[in-house]
Amino acid sequence: MAVKNNDLGGLIMKATQQLKDEHEGIKLMLRIMEKIAMDVEQGKVPNTAHCERIIDFLKGFADRCHHGKEEDILFPELVKHGIPNEGGPVGVMLNEHVMGREYIKALADAVEELKAGNMHAATSFVDAARGYVQLLRAHIEKENNVLFMMADKVLDEKEQSALFDAFERLEAEKIGVGKHEEYHKLLKELKDAYL
Repeated sequence: MAVKNNDLGGLIMKATQQLKDEHEGIKLMLRIMEKIAMDVEQGKVPNTAHCERIIDFLKGFADRCHHGKEEDILFPELVKHGIPNEGGPVGVMLNEHVMGREYIKALADAVEELKAGNMHAATSFVDAARGYVQLLRAHIEKENNVLFMMADKVLDEKEQSALFDAFERLEAEKIGVGKHEEYHKLLKELKDAYL
């Protein structure tokens, strides 16, 4: 839950906690991707329909929604509070978002090749999946244990609550109402199938 109690007993919506909660869903998808990559390495043909749904999750939830909240709302606010972009932690996170998009494109290209019957694309799929998993795991650790801790020090409760509300609006605009729940159902379905 992305809330905390304030001194008056009321609930304050905490933006950084919402992002940490979303990281848990992304980390689960990374475990699923890792399992599929291991299966492919052992000669199994991947379920391309599942792979396409994973790519939709990565593009829609991880990138457009989650990274959108960071890039459009949180990071500019942190820069205003003196956390550097260029050569600083915000710039590093932004660069890693770009790298993640490159891996997602490589994954999507490999799945299209696999669907067309090119089994040589399995190697490209595994490489892209493993690269993305490695990048995102390290990225999430840096955000949870460095950047969000910095944010919690510079943003007061009112600012956290305002960011939380802005996150909710962005989510409705970028992925649509109810889509978040669909992604959670997908995570459960794929977890049951692979883990």
